[in-house]
Amino acid sequence: MEASWQKIYSSALEHQVKIVQAVLNDVGINSVIVNKKDSVYHFGEVELYVQGENVMKAKQIINKEQL
Repeated sequence: MEASWQKIYSSALEHQVKIVQAVLNDVGINSVIVNKKDSVYHFGEVELYVQGENVMKAKQIINKEQL
């Protein structure tokens, strides 16, 4: 992943991150999910990244929608 991508959201629950990603996709913001959960013990976080120019808009949408 390039340095221009920034983490804007994370959760231990993958479905929550996918919901946020779907909302962002609906407004035209591309995002990437990085699953950092351990596959055996299932601890860790699932993270959502957007390109640098979309960080502020994405965070505003997340806060507005209370995701």
